[in-house]
Amino acid sequence: MAVTVKSENAIELMRAAGNILGRVHLELQKSLKEGMSTKDVDRLGEEIIRSYGCIPSFLGYQGYPASVCVSVNDEVVHGIPSDKRIIKDGDIVSLDIGVIYKGYHSDAARTHGVGNITSEAKRLIEDTRGSFFAGIRQAKAGNHLHQISNAVNSYAVKRGYGVVRDLAGHGIGTHLHEDPIIPNYRQIRKGLKLKSGMTLAVEPMLNIGSYAVEWLDDDWTVVTADHTLSAHYENTILVTENGPEILSITDEELKSLDITGK
Repeated sequence: MAVTVKSENAIELMRAAGNILGRVHLELQKSLKEGMSTKDVDRLGEEIIRSYGCIPSFLGYQGYPASVCVSVNDEVVHGIPSDKRIIKDGDIVSLDIGVIYKGYHSDAARTHGVGNITSEAKRLIEDTRGSFFAGIRQAKAGNHLHQISNAVNSYAVKRGYGVVRDLAGHGIGTHLHEDPIIPNYRQIRKGLKLKSGMTLAVEPMLNIGSYAVEWLDDDWTVVTADHTLSAHYENTILVTENGPEILSITDEELKSLDITGK
């Protein structure tokens, strides 16, 4: 699949999809609490998605059985929600969610602390988000794709994290996963030249320990090989001449973040 430059109409639809997804994340974050099962989170997430007239991108995608990927502690991504998995005080919970609005996808992930989390876990969450913002500063027309990868990697490695290599970001549009693949670790080659109108899902996944991961027997859930904590932060962005436009974040969330650090 070739890397697509979106039309103005497509961009407007992706802005709408992203705006909805940002609100879904914000509403789900406010409801997330100790004692919920991960399946409770999925049920509520699907309800919110459909309340906005959207379809969950993930439900049934390549056989995935839920609308929200709910990954806890050492689970990196693609955790399958379960009534038996109860969220506890001190857990960190990654929510990866996609929506389809009028045929266009938006994809975003957040990691949240529940109750009293350790200072180490709090730093992991903040630094994973920081690595995303470090990366997308490079997402402007005329730059190369792997400038994003290298910036994410530099930010994370400088802070002592393992940068997951077996999973990557991707293009997005009328398909959930489009070209190009966007690694989060340093690349030797430049990668393609970015053009205005490209839409990308940039999604760093950082581990407190090694970058190595393993798949569980359900063939979906990815965990850290050394069972240290992992965090995930993702947004759908639009490449422009002047830099990135983040499509899947609300003004409320953006204003609450400290994204000035290097």
